[in-house]
Amino acid sequence: MKTVLTGLVLAAGLAAQPALAADRMLLKVPVAFSTALPGLGTPIPRVAEAVDVMSGGTLKMKVYEPDKLVPAFEILDAVSAGKINAGYTTAGYWAGKIPAAPIFSAVPFGPEAGEYMAWMYYGNGLDLYQKMYDQAGYNVHVLPCAVLAPETSGWFSKEINSPEDLKGLKMRFFGLGGKVMEKLGVATSLLPGGEIFPALEKGAIDATEFSMPAIDQRLGFHKVVKYNYFPGWHQQATVFELMINKDVWNGASEQHQQILTQACKASMADSFAEGEASQFEALKRNVEENGVEIRKWSPEMLEVFRTTWDEVAAEEAANDPFFAEVWEDLSMFRSQYDLWEANAFLPRF
Repeated sequence: MKTVLTGLVLAAGLAAQPALAADRMLLKVPVAFSTALPGLGTPIPRVAEAVDVMSGGTLKMKVYEPDKLVPAFEILDAVSAGKINAGYTTAGYWAGKIPAAPIFSAVPFGPEAGEYMAWMYYGNGLDLYQKMYDQAGYNVHVLPCAVLAPETSGWFSKEINSPEDLKGLKMRFFGLGGKVMEKLGVATSLLPGGEIFPALEKGAIDATEFSMPAIDQRLGFHKVVKYNYFPGWHQQATVFELMINKDVWNGASEQHQQILTQACKASMADSFAEGEASQFEALKRNVEENGVEIRKWSPEMLEVFRTTWDEVAAEEAANDPFFAEVWEDLSMFRSQYDLWEANAFLPRF
């Protein structure tokens, strides 16, 4: 069965071949996530295949598994400096360098995938995304290149029934949601995916969140911790980025630029579809075969997370002018989108 991405790009490639540029381009692309992880790492090899077909072989991408070329947390610096010419990762990894970066990755209680893409492509999101890197002095061109559906809220070794149950936990946590957990007494750390299971097994951390059930299952969290909580209030959608060194991007032909741009747009749809299609079997296996107990946060706990997030957002905006600019723009877009969402979609029964 053809993926959404493959079908789109094959048609585009056939149409474009007569006008292909003679210039050849090779992007060496280290990735932050294993390409075996569905929806998380699988999109970028498909993009690589797509751009090869669309360009008639004049544009190629060589994908490197995590840490084979550049460590995951060094991709931004390496692409900017020209040590490598491209990389596939997520902006949330740069929170320590750029406070606003996590807004372009995942927002607590934030937009779902459709709304996120609407803001990116037809609001000011994409312009602000590029402005963020430019303003911070990074020599990169950024393309949103995949988006995931909601994640699980976390894996715990014990039941969490109140905010007091969180206090003192050591937990792997990502992005802005991690700041919420810290306010609630959790000691958080941001570990790459491959380091999470060993940390759980050795007791270095007590709990973790990482991604969607099908991805978490591949990493084996259920072997150590059995309580899997939902909904993923911290990541209702997660965006992933293809970064290209700006000098390389500026030197590319307009056709190659358009091929990369359109392949990544197609990948946004394809990755979202893959993620949505992969979760129910994983949830079923977790319960029936792996002894996992699926739990849902109570309304009271969700309200604690939400009010704490409001505090974090206000503090981050007060501390960083660009965070404030982006947050105001996204909030304005969402306030307008609310009118559509409230009227257009069926209520949950």
